[in-house]
Amino acid sequence: MASGGAFFRRLLVVIKQTAFEEYSQLKLRGQAPKALRWKRLESRYLSHKECVENLLTILKANNVAFSCVNRVELDRQHLADVDLVVAVGGDGTVLSAAHFLDHGTIPLLGINSDPMSDEDKIVKKKKSDERRSHGALCAVTAANMNTVVPKILFGGGKLATRARIQCIVKSTFSETRLVPALNDLLIANPSPAAVSRFRMGWLREVDLDPKGGLRDGGGSGLTSGHGHSSLADPQLLPRNQDGTVTRFGGIPFDVENSLNVWSSGLWVSTATGSSAAMAAAGGKHMDIYSSDLQYLIREHMIENVPNKDEVRNLDKGMLQNDQHLHLRWSSQKGRIFIDGSHLMHNLELGDEILIDAKAPPLALYSRSD
Repeated sequence: MASGGAFFRRLLVVIKQTAFEEYSQLKLRGQAPKALRWKRLESRYLSHKECVENLLTILKANNVAFSCVNRVELDRQHLADVDLVVAVGGDGTVLSAAHFLDHGTIPLLGINSDPMSDEDKIVKKKKSDERRSHGALCAVTAANMNTVVPKILFGGGKLATRARIQCIVKSTFSETRLVPALNDLLIANPSPAAVSRFRMGWLREVDLDPKGGLRDGGGSGLTSGHGHSSLADPQLLPRNQDGTVTRFGGIPFDVENSLNVWSSGLWVSTATGSSAAMAAAGGKHMDIYSSDLQYLIREHMIENVPNKDEVRNLDKGMLQNDQHLHLRWSSQKGRIFIDGSHLMHNLELGDEILIDAKAPPLALYSRSD
């Protein structure tokens, strides 16, 4: 299909695999849960399928070249020569597609294939359908796509950049840059019943003198949780030859204002994700176009800390665009969950983590209302 005046030359349509399709495969193997509501799942599947078919009809009618891929089969090779990615499903499909757009050069359009109708919002039913996506990241819905999609294809729509989280994990012999997170990171013990122990601080880039020491100052420390170590006591917190210096990408940083944390983990969110899990955990809503991040320690255990007020003030806060958060993982096992439970990175004792807002921003279409 040749393009006929459209703003975009080639589209990649990423299609959600519905719960009905997933459970149907399990049913064939005799592994599907017994309590499934098949009619409800099938209804959601049919709505989604109708939306996909309508989208492909719109693209063909406007002579736009495109290819399709299932969300679970998406790979970087599918992005060759693509200048717009369209995610059809819900917020989860948008997040999955965004992980492959780590350079931020290809814009992303989300379409909510099964939104709540106006009637659903007004009429309070005894059995509400909890499986519908909120569609917070979707600029288009199945209900308005016939008018909105053609406008976007020819250069219209509201396209703006969203900040994302950069996370780098430094282990003993490797340094791993994780895919940018559009919503949030959860850093915690793999078991929700276990304590997550880590040391948290802020990084400041420093210069080193020829002898390997710091030119300007050292770090200051706080203590929280059940630990009693302090940066002021080298016997309790071993230092390397550069004092509190650590390196990421070969760049030396000094760790400042650090504290030991015993908790249920740490949330870090973007402005985009501030209305999701972060808000439910007690964080604050942010302007979605802000480039700052915010963090929140979950269930911070500070009952035995002498400086409770000082530590409590660091329970949650903002991470400005030019700041770097640093963690040293002190539990035997840990895990970083990226934008939900599907994508994760395992941690080991002693791993160091750098978190900031330096990831390439994502060009994402937003609702115009």
